[in-house]
Amino acid sequence: MKEELRIIISGGGTGGHIFPAISIANALKEQHPECKILFVGAEGRMEMKKVPAAGYEIKALPICGFDRKNLLKNISVLYKIFKSRRMARQILKQFKPMAAVGVGGYASGPTLNVAESMGIPTLLQEQNSYAGVTNKLLAKNADRICVAYEGMERFFPKEKIVLTGNPVRQDLLTCQKSREEILQKFGLKPERKTVLIIGGSLGARTINQSVLGSLQIIKDSEVQIIWQTGGFYIEEIRKTLAQNGQPDNLFVTDFITHMDEAYAVADLVISRAGASSISELCLLGKASILVPSPNVAEDHQTKNALALVHKNAALFVKDCEAVQRLIPMALETCQDSDLLKSLAENSLKMSFKDSANVIAEEVYQLAIKYRDKKKK
Repeated sequence: MKEELRIIISGGGTGGHIFPAISIANALKEQHPECKILFVGAEGRMEMKKVPAAGYEIKALPICGFDRKNLLKNISVLYKIFKSRRMARQILKQFKPMAAVGVGGYASGPTLNVAESMGIPTLLQEQNSYAGVTNKLLAKNADRICVAYEGMERFFPKEKIVLTGNPVRQDLLTCQKSREEILQKFGLKPERKTVLIIGGSLGARTINQSVLGSLQIIKDSEVQIIWQTGGFYIEEIRKTLAQNGQPDNLFVTDFITHMDEAYAVADLVISRAGASSISELCLLGKASILVPSPNVAEDHQTKNALALVHKNAALFVKDCEAVQRLIPMALETCQDSDLLKSLAENSLKMSFKDSANVIAEEVYQLAIKYRDKKKK
């Protein structure tokens, strides 16, 4: 019987942090079934539901971010940081991890910081091309830093960096249905070029406004569109379409359950530029137009998008210009088969196909080194 491994994984707040964390956990369990994994998240955040749904135990810290608009509110934030550090220390003492993984997000700060102070080896996973504040603060004492983009030594010590890419949902690669079968489900035609529009599970207001402002040119085009609006906007959009008429070549839904099918039939994808979305587009070799969200820290989505644009692996539209430019650009791009092919091929060149397993192996090596050291 193999000796038990115990690993802490901490972070979350958004799907871009949570899904890579779960992918790493799944890879560790697949490689080492004896491994015990405990997640540490932030109270009230998305990870508190998503992680248990994936089959893992999670502990909550009362951590939150600083309020930059109302400085007086930060008195309570400082108290929550102090309390979270104390709780993290207690969790680590009880669980006795052999390594701790931080994926970014509020909870990873106190958890990884305490782990470092206790001599437990730590690994950071940075999804974006512009490092997050938490990971930059933790990097000095981290043992490994797994990154998705080249040139990250401007944020982290070069000797600690491992270029691994971002773990993504592997089920995206297993679609077995034909283009005809999938498009029939959407009520669309297999001979037409297909654009997939996604703005995340909640949706993206600017992208949605871009579609609503272009209904006539969509109707007049030979292109067809699968449009995921996000749950937050669907009722408003349905009312607008009922008033103005919905083109036959536009399929509208709030959420796409089988993303593998939607990606499989897409000749062009319109998306925000979150790290997970970009990693999926590259893994699948999809031509894309990226519309970075302006409402993210350090404008990191623009930096993510430009990393692809500079390698001719994606097109780019600023959020403030999207309503006027986005849909006309998409329809025009669909008429240029050479451009679609070039974007797809170049995005595939930027993909990493085994990220979760590579990161899991790095975690394992840190853990057994620590375990063997403790035995001496």
